[in-house]
Amino acid sequence: MQELLDRAPPAAHGQAALSLTDLHVAYGQSEVLHGITLNVAPGEIVAIMGRNGMGKTTLMKSLMGIVPARAGRIRVAGQDVTALPSHRRVAAGIAYVPQGRMIFSTMTVQENIETGLTVSGARRVPDSIYALFPVLLEMRRRRGGNLSGGQQQQLAIARALASNPKVLLLDEPTEGIQPSIIREMARTLKKIRGERGLSIIVSEQVLSFALDVADRVLVIENGSIVHEAARADVDEAKVSAFLSV
Repeated sequence: MQELLDRAPPAAHGQAALSLTDLHVAYGQSEVLHGITLNVAPGEIVAIMGRNGMGKTTLMKSLMGIVPARAGRIRVAGQDVTALPSHRRVAAGIAYVPQGRMIFSTMTVQENIETGLTVSGARRVPDSIYALFPVLLEMRRRRGGNLSGGQQQQLAIARALASNPKVLLLDEPTEGIQPSIIREMARTLKKIRGERGLSIIVSEQVLSFALDVADRVLVIENGSIVHEAARADVDEAKVSAFLSV
């Protein structure tokens, strides 16, 4: 079973789960992303690495529709979502776990997850989500603000999965989380991929986590992809050099 969870998907044939074509994104007159092209296969986990300020979060926000594209195309399973607002992108199959998690601190764990059910039309949290995150089942009546950082990250992922996405976006998921929890998160993400077959895109600065979870590693610098390698071919020293200040 573990071999199945860890196995990278075959090279993409046919339709990509997520496709970016010459994506340009700007804040006002200042262009931040300069022609990003990327295809993510169904069931593939891709890590996008880079230092702060290089464009990782802008890329995630543009995929989610929070920051509009200046030019280029974004497609989810072949559907062009470039001009769609965020809530319609969720309906098209994108789920987003933002940097800092952004859970609702005064709502219970269960209520937090239920906010993700709006798209699916489900009335209750599926057992499969609690099976992935048993601690959330134990704490479902507890307020989100009373959870630890690692538990809040699990809650944010559970809420995203409640919309039954095709593509899961995670922005800096290891930020502020202790190493043992980071390792557990990598196992959980591979389990989610194995069970649900969805594609996962992680923006990250922790190379050990990226190597643990991803099938493919990309490096973004100054708004452009400057390096790309399959997990088996990653030159750790080269990627580390890009990440060092």
